[in-house]
Amino acid sequence: MSKDLSVTVAGVRFPNPVIAASGTYGFGQDYTDLYPLNKLGGISCKGTTLEPRNGNPAPRIAETPAGMLNSVGLQNPGIDMFITGYLPQLKKDGNVIIANIAGATLDDYKQAVERLDSTDVDMIELNISCPNVKQGGASWGVTCDGAAAVTKTVRAVTKKPLMVKLTPNVTNIVDIAKAVEAEGADCLSLINTLLGMRIDIRTRRPILKNNVGGFSGPAVFPVALRMVWQVANAVDIDVVGMGGITTAADAIEMMMAGAKAIQMGTAIFTDPYSPLKVIDGLEKYMEENDLNSLEEIVGTVQPW
Repeated sequence: MSKDLSVTVAGVRFPNPVIAASGTYGFGQDYTDLYPLNKLGGISCKGTTLEPRNGNPAPRIAETPAGMLNSVGLQNPGIDMFITGYLPQLKKDGNVIIANIAGATLDDYKQAVERLDSTDVDMIELNISCPNVKQGGASWGVTCDGAAAVTKTVRAVTKKPLMVKLTPNVTNIVDIAKAVEAEGADCLSLINTLLGMRIDIRTRRPILKNNVGGFSGPAVFPVALRMVWQVANAVDIDVVGMGGITTAADAIEMMMAGAKAIQMGTAIFTDPYSPLKVIDGLEKYMEENDLNSLEEIVGTVQPW
């Protein structure tokens, strides 16, 4: 008899805890020939802005040992195309859909989320790692005030469950987590990418045209795990863990650290079936350990 892998995050039921991470899965259209997308727990769609964006100039992807750098720059078709062009099919197929929203100003976030509030997206994920143009380009999420301001602005215009995606490029991620919790976030997702760089020694130029980019992949997993554990022990809202998850064992570790669900991103580039393998591995773990629910392992790590 198959196990019930379902989990509930901020009141939203996911059939299993494995969610495709934003920015790595597009709007799912590139994977429909491989397997039904509703086999996943959910899909966090490509980071979407109020207006369409072309993203950064190439080269904008660079491989690194045990990971990759990207400076794609939020290339996306804009919120209206997401709502009319992609969301209907995704929901028709029975997927749990998380809309990931980015913006340069508070009004950008506000207008995009206002348009989503009347749709049937299941949850909104705020990407607060975008440049805040009012503060000289620093990311919204690197200060408590900035992170809190975005959360407060969006909370006022939507009743949708609100997930805030935290950047690891801060001195104390727990402080940021508490700030957005205080302004009404229903749950948190972490970590977004770490800031990194590679140089072409022949040209003496950075490999990425943007000079720096977001570092992701297996190499960041221990950092992500540590931050999830710290945040989960500091807040009263649900946490979704991500960052370098490749195997079922990684997912189990992340849940033991306190995550109710997990997101997978870079692993999908090397193996698009990796989320399904993780789901199978979770079911096997439940059988071997006589678990009735995966939530039985959430936050069960016992520090020395």
